[in-house]
Amino acid sequence: MPVTEGQEKKKGSVWEVWKTATRLGLTSFGGPIAHLGYFREEYVNRKKWLDDKTYADLVALCQFLPGPASSQVGMGIGYIRAGFPGALAAWLGFTIPSALALVLFAHFLQGASFHETGWIHGLLVVAVAVVAQAVWGMAKTFASDRWRATIAIAAAILTLSIPSVWSQVGVIAGAGVIGWFSFRRMQDSKPVALTIPFDKKLSLIWLILFFVLLALFPLARPFVDSNLFALMDSFYRSGALVFGGGHVVLPLLQTEVVRSGWISADQFLAGYGAAQAVPGPLFTFASYLGMAGFGWIGAVVATLAIFLPSFLLILGALPFWHWLRHRPRFQAALIGINAAVVGILLAALYNPVWMKAISNPLDFCLALVDFGLLMVWKCPPGIVVVFSAAAGAVISWIS
Repeated sequence: MPVTEGQEKKKGSVWEVWKTATRLGLTSFGGPIAHLGYFREEYVNRKKWLDDKTYADLVALCQFLPGPASSQVGMGIGYIRAGFPGALAAWLGFTIPSALALVLFAHFLQGASFHETGWIHGLLVVAVAVVAQAVWGMAKTFASDRWRATIAIAAAILTLSIPSVWSQVGVIAGAGVIGWFSFRRMQDSKPVALTIPFDKKLSLIWLILFFVLLALFPLARPFVDSNLFALMDSFYRSGALVFGGGHVVLPLLQTEVVRSGWISADQFLAGYGAAQAVPGPLFTFASYLGMAGFGWIGAVVATLAIFLPSFLLILGALPFWHWLRHRPRFQAALIGINAAVVGILLAALYNPVWMKAISNPLDFCLALVDFGLLMVWKCPPGIVVVFSAAAGAVISWIS
């Protein structure tokens, strides 16, 4: 089991990892950036399981990898503290509270009329504000100059013009190639070193398994007559190809589950709005989708499938991260990819979010109020979600 210098005298237990991660899973509201703040306070300042330098490099790795950054940081810390069982305990503890809440939401929502229920429409509207906030914040970081903004705009246009999962993959790959040749001068010249020893052979096994499953599921899907296998393929691929955090999974999952006819667009956006009100990772939106489409078994399959790529990647990439971060071309490609991610999320803001939620001036006014509460008044997303649902009910009653 990998340990830091300070852990050589006392190795951690799986139980303490589970307890700490579960407490964070119950209390960590506010999205991935807020999660990272909670993690630093708990794991670095209070528990002292790792130092600031190691934590900073672990965060940098997880920001680069596809998947939910905060969940991957938790997995990495669990692995550092208590090996593979610790990584599993960290993921379960942080994930189960929000996954269970969204599964129950989907269960009680079954049979609801989305066109007649005002509070559900309020959830569709708040999704507009939440995604707009995400686009705004990411654009300031990843598309703040004319060339990266141009990549973002081109990515949005291509994503809307050619709506499919593979077109989004092509956009990300193309942006990486552009960045590879164009942004070498923009990379971080002094990356922090990860000082924890890992078994590189075992890590290679995790990475190989990641790529084998990514290739095997789509190849086997036409020959396996099972909706659950198709669900596993769709959600594993979505979890493996999402760069930029939880909000960016929205267009990939919408393409997979709505166009496949598993759930309606209104069901999709209502669940996405509800996902803003619970603590923990936004990727547990997959739990809601699995439940809405296929019941309890679907919820389990969707949750495991969307998080599995992150699990394999974080355990596989840790030993090689310091070497990769010193490759200027690699860092340059990442700059181009991040710019494209902004464009993909911008496209999702229009379709399906805006097109499904905004149908009259009152909807637009409510979206503006939600956006102001998030951006100007800095209200917690959970409060804004509850407000929007209540406002949607009132608007439906008076109109």
